[in-house]
Amino acid sequence: MTGSRAIVDETSRAIIEQLQTDGRQPYAAIGKAVGLSEAAVRQRVQKLIDTGVMQIVAVTDPMQTGFARQAMIAISVSGDVEKAADELAAIPEVDYVVVTAGSFDLMAEVVVEDDSHLLDVVSGRIRAIPGVTNTETFLYLKLVKQTYNWGAGRTR
Repeated sequence: MTGSRAIVDETSRAIIEQLQTDGRQPYAAIGKAVGLSEAAVRQRVQKLIDTGVMQIVAVTDPMQTGFARQAMIAISVSGDVEKAADELAAIPEVDYVVVTAGSFDLMAEVVVEDDSHLLDVVSGRIRAIPGVTNTETFLYLKLVKQTYNWGAGRTR
């Protein structure tokens, strides 16, 4: 992710909102809902993807795909935090990395098959990253809410 901020107008927000409702709907249907032609929607969607504003992906339930354990790992780092974040992001089981302010420098979400797999990721790979001085693991017991509707129809 880059530090530059893309400008997203109201029409693009409306397209994003349509895709967040149903990412498989045809561009013609989106165009009808937002007042554009199918071709114009296709161009805007491609620009939103090319500029990194959005991705179109399938969201799965990890429990139903063989990954029974999810956790958030809080990480303290001495030295270059962004370098540690990049190395953390390269671990396949890590699906979310943020640099934070507060008691920890980084937060990383991991999705793994079981506790043994989690131990391997935390002890064998995360703690092996140069500069990592401490980790704290927060196991997910129950997912209560997970949404992906930022930046579209949600009010600020």
